[in-house]
Amino acid sequence: MSYKFKMQDLNCANCAQKIETRLNHLDNVEAIVNFAQGQLTIETDQEVNPPLVNSWEKIVQEIEEGVALIPLFDMDGYQRPELASSNSDKKVIDQEGWRILITIPLFLFGFLLTNSISSQWLLVTYFALTYLFIGQEVLKTTWNKIKNKDWLEENFLMTIATLGAFAIGEYPEAVAVMLFYSIGEWFQDRAVEQSRQSIQSLMAIRPDFARVKQSDGSLSKVDPRNLLEGQEFVVAVGDKVPLDGQIIDGHSQVDHSAITGESLPQTLTVDDTIYSGSINLSSQLTVKVTKTFQHSTVSQIIDLVENASSKKAATEKFITRFSRIYTPIVVGLAVLLAILPPFFFNGITWSNSFYRALQFLVISCPCALVISVPMSFYGGIGAAAREGIMIKGGNFLETLTKVKILVLDKTGTITQGNFAIDQVHTLYLSKGQFLEKLAHLESQSHHPIALSIQEAYGQSLDPKRVQSVETISGKGLKGVVDGQSLLTGNKDLMDQHQISVPSLKTAATVVYLSIDQEYQGYVLIKDQMKTDSKSALKELHQLGISSTILLSGDNQATVDEIADLVGIDQAKGNLLPQEKMTELETILTNVQQSAPNNKASKVAFIGDGINDAPALARADIGIAMGAMGSDAAIESADIVIMNDSLAKLPRAIKIAQKTLHIAQQNILFALGVKVLFLVLATFGYSSMWMAIVADVGVTILAVLNSLRTLNQAK
Repeated sequence: MSYKFKMQDLNCANCAQKIETRLNHLDNVEAIVNFAQGQLTIETDQEVNPPLVNSWEKIVQEIEEGVALIPLFDMDGYQRPELASSNSDKKVIDQEGWRILITIPLFLFGFLLTNSISSQWLLVTYFALTYLFIGQEVLKTTWNKIKNKDWLEENFLMTIATLGAFAIGEYPEAVAVMLFYSIGEWFQDRAVEQSRQSIQSLMAIRPDFARVKQSDGSLSKVDPRNLLEGQEFVVAVGDKVPLDGQIIDGHSQVDHSAITGESLPQTLTVDDTIYSGSINLSSQLTVKVTKTFQHSTVSQIIDLVENASSKKAATEKFITRFSRIYTPIVVGLAVLLAILPPFFFNGITWSNSFYRALQFLVISCPCALVISVPMSFYGGIGAAAREGIMIKGGNFLETLTKVKILVLDKTGTITQGNFAIDQVHTLYLSKGQFLEKLAHLESQSHHPIALSIQEAYGQSLDPKRVQSVETISGKGLKGVVDGQSLLTGNKDLMDQHQISVPSLKTAATVVYLSIDQEYQGYVLIKDQMKTDSKSALKELHQLGISSTILLSGDNQATVDEIADLVGIDQAKGNLLPQEKMTELETILTNVQQSAPNNKASKVAFIGDGINDAPALARADIGIAMGAMGSDAAIESADIVIMNDSLAKLPRAIKIAQKTLHIAQQNILFALGVKVLFLVLATFGYSSMWMAIVADVGVTILAVLNSLRTLNQAK
């Protein structure tokens, strides 16, 4: 089972990593800490009860004191407390902010004392008290870390550096470093809060209530989670739609932007599907539930966004590994810098060497990387979600930037999947009789072609007239209608049953019909092209996709025509579902053989049908069309496009490219500045003031840069 917790007052990204590591060392526990969202997810088969949660919270607080675990689920015997403070009602200036504001004039007054007071003892006492006032939280945290044997982190480094400054008589500088460190941490926390607020705004699509009509005709508000499939609810003007459903009364303009990213409202009427999280704009609707809350569109989107951090990008994993070895190495170098120079260089005193080592410690904190890089990827996922593109993890976001070959399904991807009969050719039956027989056999199928035939017949169908219908994968149907044996499908099916039919050269889909092994005629069915397919494929090529390949079960003439119309490089038709997988395996093998050491070339598959699920799972990255796509396809995919528009794929690639670019900017910027200042500190060309800028200043700038991923303009 999966259990989620709000991690109240989690402000340390490095601590978040340590918490995740410690909890994962427990038996039967798999923990994921989402620092960007301040959330803990635990997978366990244990019975979760208050004592168990308290034991987890104790481990958390050993690493970062004051962090509370607030269960985001109902638990027997646990009274869930209200959050002490939420991001929306945080005070502009908190306790730490007031402490900083009070310390600034105290620090400036201390400078005046250095020029007017001759008593060294009084001067030391004044700065020591000021230091203890501003640094009390840092010192307290350091002491707790030492007790828990987890001392090698930024608070310890800052404590040693400032106490060391006191030891060599640099009292004002010691207070200044602690003051500016506190200022930097305060601004850093505000930046992290801003990021969390932006991310949580995505969660605002979750509906709070559903209006249900009572027996007396009045409407009452109920929890959407309590509604079952088939029940009815009313959506008033301005309401969020609580559950996915089918409209049974009314018509209205509906804003789907929170789900699909499309800004233009859509007019919906009776029998249309309406998605949870949408907003009703113009008139009241009555809707029948087709998906319960747990399986609704809005719940799927929220789960995708919340769980995206569990699949970390290679860049994120590198930073995690890097930070684990970086800090101990730098601390070791600082010790050597404090001890060795006086032995080898004339003119360098122990005091000089110690002062340089203290700067080295301050500069070495890896916070800028530990916070900003994961936040960049989470911001990119959030930006994509805002446009109706659900990316299931940072690893898929990064892989998307490496796609060079795009394999596409046809129906529902390139075309609308809205089939319509173009021509009817019969030998013996009238057109009406022909469609009547064909429609009754196809009534057992939900394939788009079958639905188009039923629509063309246009009359009610009697299921009692139909028996023993069997689907022949990739070829058609056979069954009994009115006591007669019917066979319908493509030419391969007719050839398989030794029924002679004409061979047609046409781009349309040909559906033949035989009755009692005698050929009766055929219908030509055409699928409608999506208006944005051609422009989307052109843009994909411009973004670096070197090859596009269309795989389809339709005849070769059809897929060739479509490929020419939209600009696809290769097209292969007449493929059964298993043959699509074989073709995809061949493509993947060829890519690997052509460049076995080149991990930069990836193969993506995009489709929407249930038969596309294996290919979506097998490709380097699977992309599903979500609005009309099957649940199996959405489950198997790594990326889900909610509005079925191929034009969203170039947009997703652009977001991925910018996100990776920002993450790389943060890495190069943070490491570059730190290396520069470490060199300056080593040779005595920096000061504690410069060191604190190299640490906290860089972190703030990197975090602010990460926020750009959340606000990517089209």
